[in-house]
Amino acid sequence: MSNKQKLELTWIGKDIRPKLEPRILLGDPEKSYHAKHRVTSTDSFDNQLIFGDNLLALRALEQDYAGKVKCVFIDPPYNTGSAFAHYDDGVEHSIWLSLMRDRLEIIRRLLSEDGSLWITIDDNEAHYLKVLCDEVFGRANFVANVVWQKKYAVANDHKTIAPMHDHLLVYRKTESWKRNLIPRTEEKDRQYKYEDEKGVFRPDNYTCSKSVEERPNLYYAIMQPNTGEEIWPSKTRVWSYSKDEHLRHVAEGFIYWGKDGLGKTPSFKRYKHLLRNQGVVPQTLWSHEYASHTDAARKEVRAVLGSSSLADDFITPKPEGLIQRVMEIGSNPGDLVLDSFAGSGTTGAVAHKMGRRWIMIELGEHCHTHIIPRLKKVIDGEDQGGISQAVNWQGGGGFRYYRLAPSLLQQDRWGQWVSNKEYNAEMLAAAICKLEGFTYAPSDAHYWQHGTSTENDFIYVTTQTLNADQLQALSDEVGEGRSLLVCCAAYRGSADRFPNLTLKKIPKMVLSKCEWGHDDYSLNVENLPMQQKPKAMPPRQGGLFSNGEEQA
Repeated sequence: MSNKQKLELTWIGKDIRPKLEPRILLGDPEKSYHAKHRVTSTDSFDNQLIFGDNLLALRALEQDYAGKVKCVFIDPPYNTGSAFAHYDDGVEHSIWLSLMRDRLEIIRRLLSEDGSLWITIDDNEAHYLKVLCDEVFGRANFVANVVWQKKYAVANDHKTIAPMHDHLLVYRKTESWKRNLIPRTEEKDRQYKYEDEKGVFRPDNYTCSKSVEERPNLYYAIMQPNTGEEIWPSKTRVWSYSKDEHLRHVAEGFIYWGKDGLGKTPSFKRYKHLLRNQGVVPQTLWSHEYASHTDAARKEVRAVLGSSSLADDFITPKPEGLIQRVMEIGSNPGDLVLDSFAGSGTTGAVAHKMGRRWIMIELGEHCHTHIIPRLKKVIDGEDQGGISQAVNWQGGGGFRYYRLAPSLLQQDRWGQWVSNKEYNAEMLAAAICKLEGFTYAPSDAHYWQHGTSTENDFIYVTTQTLNADQLQALSDEVGEGRSLLVCCAAYRGSADRFPNLTLKKIPKMVLSKCEWGHDDYSLNVENLPMQQKPKAMPPRQGGLFSNGEEQA
């Protein structure tokens, strides 16, 4: 295979891509929640919990958050064929891969240049997912396959080899990503149990795993200062330092010969205060002691929800300790974290406690029965389980609740596409802005400024039919040096008459942009339709707009 050839994973239906509708998000103050007062100056109140299909929600976030998310953690359905209360993840492999591909592509666009993606998965799809992620992110941006020990007790009744671990695939957006070090543990600090006039230190091996044939300059005699004996290294394991380096270590007092000074081999004094950093390099093997386990996760959910029945709805929740490690390595306080498979809400709970801003997406009703009650207890400081003690969590902050708006267009009884009657004028303007690539920013000074794309380019959305006089008035107000996209039900007169106006009709202008009325792209196999050829949209030949006006 030549260097230019690319290894790709193929599957049935790979070339079929959905034309996702970039929907608006509708806030609900009743379901939002904030602490009654600030606990610290860094409390975050702009976190987002989004209720709706996670693929449509990711698309909804793209315009405002592309390039702004520092760390994405997702725990997608594993496609094991096992039915769960909230996820039926027995999806045929090719469908599962297509649905994951569509999400990964948007996630990559949401990530900042120094951002990273972390995906938990098991052996059923891990290796296919690895190749898929190589395609989406580029193989050079693969960081690691972390092996996480999710269980600490072996299932003795397992018929083959008992699974004890999950995979955690880690990808970066670009080479700009830099991992953080893991904070030092008390166990690591206990290694520094010796002390002299220069400070606390630990003895370190003075030899390396090189032979005298490989590194002859590292094979020499060292004088034991208190006995006068010449000490030679093994010929298969020579000194770690050259002779000049060793003499500098002697002069600077970095050689340790044991408590009584009569040791047979030298050690290097590693002083704690001289460490280049105060952290530990992350590794790819995470034991259950290091990153917790699923049994602890179930207990965490049960403790915070106060009901075993609610907690038991989730068979394999992820523990707060696991998410903590991800947050420590892949983000810093104040960074934006995203989880588009929120599940029981662990990512948001941990991010909140660790001072990260967060966005979570969840479609199931457990968004209301599990996640919101859990987050309320976190915000009120009542959740003292999980990592709360480790980070000294005292409560604070808040979140805003959003739901996906319904599809902008719907078919009337004659099969014609018309604007959704649930949309009011404000919602319609915001939706058209998003579809046309404008930032929705209605002006108090000018009724026709609903959004902007540049400082001199604006958009105006109305359900009216505009006549020539109204268009002339608009053109005069916009004036020279500025431009206005006018989106209306219909207009009278020539579109070329006004050089600073561009005229488009709703809904004709957006008919071909998206799949309208498609509300469920979930990974639940029970919700997947039979694969069909794409249906051509019927031609629009007049008909009624949502407000009952005749279209020209």
